[in-house]
Amino acid sequence: MKKRFLIISLLIIIILAAVFLITPVFGSKPFQNLSLSEISKVSVELVPPDVTLDLNAGQIEKLVPILQQVVIYKQDHSYAESCGQAVIFTITKTDGSLSTVQAYNPFLVIDGVGYKTKYEPCEALNQLGNQILSGEA
Repeated sequence: MKKRFLIISLLIIIILAAVFLITPVFGSKPFQNLSLSEISKVSVELVPPDVTLDLNAGQIEKLVPILQQVVIYKQDHSYAESCGQAVIFTITKTDGSLSTVQAYNPFLVIDGVGYKTKYEPCEALNQLGNQILSGEA
């Protein structure tokens, strides 16, 4: 009886450990369910050149599908040691809440917390910010 209980307990522990180890590998999509109707305003700040711009409705329509595809992995604050351009989207939702999303490939900083991220969506956020700056989007 004790052996059986011990074996079942070990199996449960192994399964739980496997779930915790596998989850960061697959990542998560924090904006997967974000809809256009939830957003009242968005601005983008590009550093450098230290410029902040408000997005129009068409630009917000381009932003939402990119955000829905963003994949984050484990927390990683080493982005602070990197250099390059940061593209920071500040999203104001219809409920009044604010969220900041900083694309700093291969990192994404969401509301001040840095994560490793999937390259393509993060790069798309960076490109969209620069297209908005240049007037192409």
